[in-house]
Amino acid sequence: MGTDTKSNQALTKSALASVLRHDLPASLVVFLLAVPLSLGVAVASGAPPAAGLIAAATGGVVAGLLGGSAVQISGPAAGLSLVVAELIAVYGWRATCLITLLAGGLQLLLGTFRVARAMLVVSPAVVHGMLAGIGLVIALGQLHVVLGGTPQRSAVENLVELPGQVATIHGHAVFVGLLTVGVMIGWNRLPRRLRVVPAPLAALVVSSATALLAGWDVTRLDLSSSLVGWVAPVWPRGDWHGIIEAVLLVALLAGVESLLCAVAVDKRRDGGRGDLDRELAAQGVANIVSGALGGLPVAGVIVRSTANLRAGARSRWSAVMHGLWILVFALCLWQAITLIPVEALAALLIFIGVRMTDLGRLRGLHGHGEVPVYFATMAGVVLLGLPEGVLLGLGLAALSALRRLTRVTVRARPEPDGRWHVLVGGSLTFLGVPRIVAELHTVPPGVTVDLDLNIDFMDNAAFEAVHAWRQEHERGGGSVDIDELHDEWYAMAASGARVFPVKSPPRAPERWWLPWAHRRGPVAVPSERAGPPPAPDHLLAGAREFHRRTAPLVRPFLHAMARRQDPSHLFITCADSRVVPNLITASGPGDLFTVRNIGNLVPRWGSAPRDDSVMAAIEYATGALGVRTITVCGHSGCGAMAALLAGGDRAAGLPSLGRWLRHGDHTLARFDADSGLEGLEGLEGLEGLEEGGGTGPLDRLCRTNVIQQLENLRTIPRVDELVRQGRLELVGLYFDISAARVHVLGQPPSTGSLPDLVDRHP
Repeated sequence: MGTDTKSNQALTKSALASVLRHDLPASLVVFLLAVPLSLGVAVASGAPPAAGLIAAATGGVVAGLLGGSAVQISGPAAGLSLVVAELIAVYGWRATCLITLLAGGLQLLLGTFRVARAMLVVSPAVVHGMLAGIGLVIALGQLHVVLGGTPQRSAVENLVELPGQVATIHGHAVFVGLLTVGVMIGWNRLPRRLRVVPAPLAALVVSSATALLAGWDVTRLDLSSSLVGWVAPVWPRGDWHGIIEAVLLVALLAGVESLLCAVAVDKRRDGGRGDLDRELAAQGVANIVSGALGGLPVAGVIVRSTANLRAGARSRWSAVMHGLWILVFALCLWQAITLIPVEALAALLIFIGVRMTDLGRLRGLHGHGEVPVYFATMAGVVLLGLPEGVLLGLGLAALSALRRLTRVTVRARPEPDGRWHVLVGGSLTFLGVPRIVAELHTVPPGVTVDLDLNIDFMDNAAFEAVHAWRQEHERGGGSVDIDELHDEWYAMAASGARVFPVKSPPRAPERWWLPWAHRRGPVAVPSERAGPPPAPDHLLAGAREFHRRTAPLVRPFLHAMARRQDPSHLFITCADSRVVPNLITASGPGDLFTVRNIGNLVPRWGSAPRDDSVMAAIEYATGALGVRTITVCGHSGCGAMAALLAGGDRAAGLPSLGRWLRHGDHTLARFDADSGLEGLEGLEGLEGLEEGGGTGPLDRLCRTNVIQQLENLRTIPRVDELVRQGRLELVGLYFDISAARVHVLGQPPSTGSLPDLVDRHP
């Protein structure tokens, strides 16, 4: 079989066109952003300025070509600056390059053995707290540079020395710093066409030009020593334990930051997920090359990656080209770097450091109770040091996780019928036994107890405690009815079967869909309905049952969608209490945007009487929510359709209902034209038609009504336009109540989807 060279050539041309159209402009934007940031990270690390450019070029070309994330940008990261600064102070710069090289080898090994996912076990609260602490340390240190002084060895010393440094302010350095920060703050308020140039580059250009023209006395960057020639890394001198710790620290911090960045970027782009193991291995190769060439450690950086994505990058060629631009700049235009004041870079680092303490992340951490971990890690990094702060955060996160895993909820309360209800939730281990026993012994002897075990694990100590109490209570004349909502941990332990410590997915409470009259327990009501309707107490009891049984199961899903809904269907159906949309469509929270009214009517565009309620829902669903399907669902025995057949007699004394049913006149006219009313000898027998399904006049009118409402939807200009464009589908459903069966109306029989589960009727 021959090769289709034409199609291959067309594919190549298409890919090249995409690179030139999307990736090339994006690479220029990221290049302009990466140059000042890379120089700033090098200055904050105490490394030669050229080391930042070497790391940026290496990260772009090597990690960009080999990485598993298509649009991630790698280079020197501010989050590693404290580690590098400490390594330079202890071992020297050339030895630090070798540590970077060895850390890259370890990352390559970890990526080869596919352990990238395991590295993400670190709590995000620890990572964000670490970055916040690093940002504060950088800001405090560089503040001394802006004020004309020298950073101290620790954040505490920088804070102590700050008042004396403020008292001896050096004017020109402060002017440059204030000018740089002012440009950074005000740049985003300029018109969009001017903001093509990144704010960090604009700030450095403005401050450098102003200092040069005004003749200010500032410190300039010196690249002469770092561009003379390549110097080989040397082996660090010192205790080999410390060297191993340094390699592990650089490899793990850079690896975790890169993987978290890759995950965050993949969430913001369309397309498949990246290969994290490949990304970790690529980061290792990039660090090997960067360390060998005399560059800083390389990691994925979120600011440059986000800028790359926003600039329209589609493939890895944007990262590669941005690295090439940096390489060309370093080789050909390096003299321009010598015009940048060190104080301007320090001010840029202050701005970046403050931004790293992103308090907006506390909102998400607060919902999971991880704010203490964040602040403990941040405080540990600032007051104790980076390794100590990270270990402190990891320890607190582990204790917090252990506390959550062993947290037990035990509630015992009497019910109005004399029974006692006891709810035990959580993971039952020996740590929770004292609380379980104390609460169980509050139950009076001799009563009937409904014990609900909403647990995901039970060890032997917890089983012995519950089982012993049950035996004691039953010997005292009481009874205990145990209901396990998850796997039967208690029943398995009581039978002597082996219990595996594995959490299983929860199953929904049995028979939750039954009407109150057919359920046992506190929400059941008598089946004889001769008296008045159920009291509001039954609704409240139902709400309590929801909190007790269903809420723990659906809470994770509802929490994830609490801030935004994204339904795929607008579901218009009747207000009839027997029609439960989520039940007959097996849908859950967030799936259906539901409109209910009497007769599932959709007023025609411009019809009278005017109804804004249904129209507003349609506008919002198609305009704001972007639903892809509008479904009209009718049902058998519809009282609104019976009223139409009765000529409005059933709406006598209900003026609002009578006006509303005028929107069904087109349905009645269509029914009359299709089948006529000649078969009816009177309208007084319509009561019997509501009970039956099948082919009676009321049943046919109910089906006809669904078809008519689909046509009414097409009279709405926006709906008709979306349907014509193929962006919206209209579907008619009919629910036969007596048969508990759903039919699809208005479509020919199909052999494609669920022929045995959904009846289709033209």
